[in-house]
Amino acid sequence: MTASPPSDPVALPLPLAAALDGGRGSLAAVMLDMLDRVDALVAVKEIASGRYVHVNARMAALFARLPAEVLGRSDGELLDANQAAALRVADQAAVSQSGALASEHRIERGDQRREFSVVRRVIAGTAGESPTHLCIVWIELSQARQREAQLQKLLVQLEQQQAANESLRRESHDVAGRDDAMGLYQRTHFDDHLRREADLSAREHRQFSLVSVVLDPLPEHVLALGGEGRARILEALGRLLRSNTRAMDASCRVDEDRFALLLSGVGLATAHARMEGLRRQCATQIVALQGRELGFTVAMGVASFPHTAATQEALCAAADAALAEAIRRGGNHVALAGIRFEAD
Repeated sequence: MTASPPSDPVALPLPLAAALDGGRGSLAAVMLDMLDRVDALVAVKEIASGRYVHVNARMAALFARLPAEVLGRSDGELLDANQAAALRVADQAAVSQSGALASEHRIERGDQRREFSVVRRVIAGTAGESPTHLCIVWIELSQARQREAQLQKLLVQLEQQQAANESLRRESHDVAGRDDAMGLYQRTHFDDHLRREADLSAREHRQFSLVSVVLDPLPEHVLALGGEGRARILEALGRLLRSNTRAMDASCRVDEDRFALLLSGVGLATAHARMEGLRRQCATQIVALQGRELGFTVAMGVASFPHTAATQEALCAAADAALAEAIRRGGNHVALAGIRFEAD
């Protein structure tokens, strides 16, 4: 806050000086002068008429006038009807109570909007007479509110940036844990996911399924195309595996031709239905290479927690055993692990 240069002592009309301080106008003048020097807008109004009998230069500037042009006028003559009515209501409320009354007001003139904290206090009358004047001090909040809004905007931007950075970090971590050729999770990442799912399901008594998948032996015309044909088949299979898993699921490449799917919150029957759909998609998928159409099929084994196995190790073994049964049936088949029964 910049200090304003010294000014002449405030000269008050004699009736006002008497009303302010029982005839000791100098004290009132000093207090008004001090308020003027702390960037306050100061005014005194007649209670009966609501007309200004004293304003400092800052208060007059609020109305885009000189102090002499404000004296003797009311808010209704200086502001629009809505703003004047709001000030009049606040004035009347201040008159009706014994202490100071604080309120906030927004003054709009043209395209400029300013916000203020306003304190009103009735000036006691002399010799037991009823009070006749109201002292009003305005403190502008506009810049503080603007700084608060800017700070809030910066905080929101910072939170958004932090969220974006965290998303990028997770995405980078996710990408780093995926197989380059098929876009599936690598074995280590998948095992971590499976471990967390097993722990969570055991605590919350919920189910999930594990699917072991193997690419059936490729036909001779695909093998004749060499590594490029095989790569195209694996790319297509990777797309199908990813498209058949949700955000909470996971798909993994275990080794060259074997894969695994984790289906979170899914029981054996639902997992079987979903994998039958995936099996049909694979069997009907056409991969084009060098003007030829390549096809492929997969075999799958489905196990679920806790219906077919109660531990992570037992679940993996059950899914592999079901896969072995699907392969024994000639591939292009979905086999289910047996339901385990608790002994009475």
